[in-house]
Amino acid sequence: MGNPLHSLLLAFFFAFFVSHRASRSLVLAQKSTASVDVGVVLDLGTETGKRSRTSISMAIDDFYALHRDHATRVVLHVRDSNKDAVGAAAAAVDLLKNVEVKAIIGPVTSTEAAFLIQLGDRTHVPVLSFSATNPALSPAHTPYFVRTTTNDSSQVAAIAGVVQHFRWREAVLVYADTEYGTGIVPFLTDALQSVDARIPYRGVIPSEATDAQLDGVLRELKAAEARVFIVHMLPNLALRLFRRAKKLGMMSRGYVWIVTDGVTSVLELLDRQAVLEAMHGVIGVRYYVNRSKEVTNFTARFRWRFQQDNPAIEPADPSVIQLWAYDTAWAVAMAVEKLHPASSAVKSSRSGNDSTDLSQLGVSQTGLALRNAIFDTRFRGLAGEFQLVDGQLQSSAFEVVNVDGEGETTVAFWTPENGISEHLNSTASAGLKSVVWPGDSTEVPKGWEIPTDGRRLRIAVPVKHGFDQFVRVETDAMSNRTSVTGFCIDVFQAVIDSLPYAITFDYIPFVNSSKSYDNFVYQVYLKNFDAVVGDTTIIANRSQYVDFTMPYTDSGVSMVVRVKDVNSKDMWIFLEPLPIDLWLGSLAFFVFTGLMVWVIEHQENPEFAGKPLDQLGTIFYFAFSILVFTHKEKLTSNLTRFAVIMCTFVVLILTSSYTASLTSILTVQQLQPTATDVNQLLSTGAYIGHQDGSYTVGMLKRMGFQDHKFKNYSTPDQYAEALSKGGANGGVDAVFDEIPYLKLFPSEHCADFTMVGPIYKTDGFGFVFPRGSQLVADVSRAILNVTEGEKMAAIEKKWFGDRTNCTPQSNSLSSSSLAFRSFGGLFLITGAVSGLALLICVAKFIYHEWDELRTAASEKTSLWKKIVAVLKHFHDVDGPRPCVTLKRDDYGELDDGDLNQIARPGDAAGLQVSVGSQSPVSVSDSSDFSFASPEDGMSATEPSSPYHYATLGMAEIRETR
Repeated sequence: MGNPLHSLLLAFFFAFFVSHRASRSLVLAQKSTASVDVGVVLDLGTETGKRSRTSISMAIDDFYALHRDHATRVVLHVRDSNKDAVGAAAAAVDLLKNVEVKAIIGPVTSTEAAFLIQLGDRTHVPVLSFSATNPALSPAHTPYFVRTTTNDSSQVAAIAGVVQHFRWREAVLVYADTEYGTGIVPFLTDALQSVDARIPYRGVIPSEATDAQLDGVLRELKAAEARVFIVHMLPNLALRLFRRAKKLGMMSRGYVWIVTDGVTSVLELLDRQAVLEAMHGVIGVRYYVNRSKEVTNFTARFRWRFQQDNPAIEPADPSVIQLWAYDTAWAVAMAVEKLHPASSAVKSSRSGNDSTDLSQLGVSQTGLALRNAIFDTRFRGLAGEFQLVDGQLQSSAFEVVNVDGEGETTVAFWTPENGISEHLNSTASAGLKSVVWPGDSTEVPKGWEIPTDGRRLRIAVPVKHGFDQFVRVETDAMSNRTSVTGFCIDVFQAVIDSLPYAITFDYIPFVNSSKSYDNFVYQVYLKNFDAVVGDTTIIANRSQYVDFTMPYTDSGVSMVVRVKDVNSKDMWIFLEPLPIDLWLGSLAFFVFTGLMVWVIEHQENPEFAGKPLDQLGTIFYFAFSILVFTHKEKLTSNLTRFAVIMCTFVVLILTSSYTASLTSILTVQQLQPTATDVNQLLSTGAYIGHQDGSYTVGMLKRMGFQDHKFKNYSTPDQYAEALSKGGANGGVDAVFDEIPYLKLFPSEHCADFTMVGPIYKTDGFGFVFPRGSQLVADVSRAILNVTEGEKMAAIEKKWFGDRTNCTPQSNSLSSSSLAFRSFGGLFLITGAVSGLALLICVAKFIYHEWDELRTAASEKTSLWKKIVAVLKHFHDVDGPRPCVTLKRDDYGELDDGDLNQIARPGDAAGLQVSVGSQSPVSVSDSSDFSFASPEDGMSATEPSSPYHYATLGMAEIRETR
């Protein structure tokens, strides 16, 4: 029994001790903490305001539960703005004057925040907003405004990334006509332009729009081509908009709706069933929040706390706005603690009893320090990293959600580093999970479509009186039905058939098109037609008010002239293949070759001997006989033989080239154009023809042609008749037109006319659509498919026939004359070989005649006389020459018996005698030499026979004796 009593006493004393310590700690804490008043202005009549109040209160409670030893305590003073900007301002004035708060948190909307910011700047009290996202409210212009949320402009890059990912080229902005709605427009416009998407028009919704007003705006949007809509407005108005859009059939297949963070982040606050029914298939962008353990814990506590504070409202998970509100209150508590024990006084400039009298507001002495402390605060909050840059929170990532049958599904993420990706911070290629689009479709909408109001496209076609191969309009007199055919029509039909969707249209003939194609194209700008199909050229001034597809024909402007026969009457035509420099160069080359042969051969070869005039004739005869390979002189030196072989090779190439060029001139190049360029036409005052309604007239005027020189025509036959007459006889000297027409015209008049001169670049024929038409890109891609395939060739052959049988004369009008430079390499090689042969011969001569040359050089005469003596010695010296093959050392001293032995018939064929001039041979001359060839019956003195040469050699030896 003693033991239980003892235990009871111990428990009593322990409880007393603990209670005493706790009471004392509480008293000490109360004595040592300083209270700091902070105002809160919210729309307490809205669920968002009530949820934000709960979140702020929880933040203060959690902060001081975790930091019991802090010296400050934030005391919240909550006021209701009553959903009105003036009410928000009145509540703020009350807090500033009567409570003397050191900071204000709130309000929820940007409109209310604009009023409070002005009060904060006047009183130097920081105003912190966790939901005012309007970019027009800038901390840079209002120093005491702190944005603890992201700027609306931070999400535009994510929205543009979605548009770019799906390759939509246009998007329509649908926004509320409020400061919040209009603030994002310039930023979103720039973001879309950066991804090559444009905003063709906008849908502006009044802030208090009725259903009739919503229907009016939506019908205008439905009548246009664009099917991508970006919605930026408050959630309740957005839900009403989608309900009306569904009634008008604009939530069906082919439509795209994108909502901004202002709607996406609070979808859970809206009626779930209404959202699923009205917004099925909508995709949205919202700030990404990591669902960490802390957020999960906070969510559970928030639902319980909110239920306690608001029993009549069904609790829901906190949105990112509540997380930002929580982090904002936490940041204020941290900043207040940093300033302790700084003075918290507010200096009042005046006194009065009116609680809303602005003149009685004081100026906070700690406002600047508190603002700076908030700017410097950094921590890991529930919504992510809390760090203010330039007075506002920076975004790091967004998530793309899709409203499907089960609610909201995250389909992708966007970050500044990686753009659109299926997983956060993924470096893999961009992608999205499967998206459910309006109409319960999983096929990505193309982003535009022709309005389906029962109206078919009106396609204008020109009515032409010539060149009807391009466009031919015929009317049946019996049935009064009009048929449109032609090359351009078939190309357009092939293009339309290759599109992945159907287009219905009617061809409407435009009768006045031949007067001016500019006016014809302008009808599309005036909305009289939906497109133009025909031979319309893509030029700069037209593209200012319409859009062209890419061209489907050749481009450019050129001219056609008459051709004339100029060669058949020229008696000197045989000189034309070679220019004058080549004629003179060839002549000099052949004379040099003949001179070289004579220098080497004339001493030992009797065919190059004789009187000086005979030798000169032999030189020229040998030189020019090489041209026809008819020279009969036999060569005894290997040097001359090699040089002549090289020369013969040059002659062979030169004569072959001459023959080919002359043949070309006499056959192919019989026709020449009467004019070759614009300058020639301008200098002669030529008359110029052009097609009716063609833009080429303006181009010709800019070139310098006068108006009275122009004549217009409509058909190829008129072109031919005018050119045949010529400008002097009432016709024209040249016709300027576009390449497609000019190719067709010479093909029908191949022998008489040709296309010459430069091609002045244009972009060819293209189809015309209104500015901004979505059809342009798709039709241009289809044109590529058609022109690159066999279909285009078949269409051209159908309307233009086979034009390969007519060879354009312009291909053979260039000069075929050869040039000296063309044979420079051959002349250089053969000249070097001939010069080397001559140099070797002269070197041998100097070697063998060195004593005589030295004696002549030592005589006391003029230099000229010495040169003449050397040349005369080279010409007149007798005896064996150094350029022959055998030397005297091969036989030594020769006598008559030796000569008889040398001159034997059997050896005569190989006889070559070389006797040095220093030791003349002594031979008896008492007997005559008369050799015969018994074997072949040849006379010993028959010219050109070996025995003949031997006889001459013996005679010379005897004369020497």
